[in-house]
Amino acid sequence: MQLDELVISSDKSNLQFDVIFNYLKNESYWGKDKTIEIVKTSIENSVCFGIYKGEKQIGFTRVVTDISVFAYLCDVFILPEFQGQGIGKYLLKNILEDKMFSGIGTWFLVTDDAQKFYNKFGFVEIPSPSRFLVKSESKIVMSE
Repeated sequence: MQLDELVISSDKSNLQFDVIFNYLKNESYWGKDKTIEIVKTSIENSVCFGIYKGEKQIGFTRVVTDISVFAYLCDVFILPEFQGQGIGKYLLKNILEDKMFSGIGTWFLVTDDAQKFYNKFGFVEIPSPSRFLVKSESKIVMSE
């Protein structure tokens, strides 16, 4: 597949919610306990990018940001049948270089298994982890 055949869009009206929710619920390690409502709300309140081959959405990334200082990459995925073709690199490169984010000084993300992938884009471990704090109260309601 040629990368120039793909379209990346931040237009939420193009997002295929069933593709996103199915991946998060059934394929990802981080989204299995998220309800439809939580996923919808997170999309509504984030900058989202879909990547498409023709009419089919084949990947997604959500960015939580103030558009001026920081951005947090979330829910980054390429459907399994399209992985290993450079599509994830293409998507991430385009997001990081998007003029909307030109003022962002600090990007964050959390990953259990893709550190080497993100290192290629300049992501490193937090230099002073003792300075960072997290407050985590799970408000996620388990779905049936």
